[in-house]
Amino acid sequence: MAITSWKLSERPREKLLLKGSASLSDAELLAIFLRTGVAGKTAVDLARELLKQFGNLRGLLHCSFEEFSRLPGLGRVKYVQLQAIIELSLRYLKEKMSKEEILSNHEDTITFLTAKLRHLDHEVFACLFLDAHNHLIAYEELSKGTHNQSRIYPREIIKAALQHNAAAIIFAHNHPSGVCEASPDDLTVTELLKRALEFIDVSVHDHLIIGDGQTLSFAQRGWL
Repeated sequence: MAITSWKLSERPREKLLLKGSASLSDAELLAIFLRTGVAGKTAVDLARELLKQFGNLRGLLHCSFEEFSRLPGLGRVKYVQLQAIIELSLRYLKEKMSKEEILSNHEDTITFLTAKLRHLDHEVFACLFLDAHNHLIAYEELSKGTHNQSRIYPREIIKAALQHNAAAIIFAHNHPSGVCEASPDDLTVTELLKRALEFIDVSVHDHLIIGDGQTLSFAQRGWL
């Protein structure tokens, strides 16, 4: 049955206008992006099939072009549009973080870092550089490593902090395994970096580990 034959309150576009975007399921939001279905399937049917094929929304959003274009109704244009939407979302969050006190917007920080790091199959060490008012100046990925380790050089982090004239830093790295626990090396490196940055009067507000659906905060654990 075509979506146009559904009750107005059940059609994704009309439902969004009536109740807001948060009221829609992942499949309904994806159906709005797809716009049309394929032979014998509505846009919502196709959206549900895509989510099942890739496991979840994250799997779909971060799949390769080759994986994406194998399915009927999809191709280069849709893939480009999807990547543009992802990048717009990240830029919106980054802009918001640059205008607001980042420590009071922990949820936005986690959302931004998760979108940046969680899907990677190798470990990345990143920094959020903050000004004196704890607004975001810049985000940089300073070290890329293997599936379970990245090499961190204090000199490079100090250099970047000085270049950005940062007053504070939040460290972040991902665990590709999805396990959200700090290793002894994580604790040692964080303490080393904290002491090194004290010499240039830069504070370390937190170190966040991005796992699968969860985040570990060194500050909340009392490790800083």
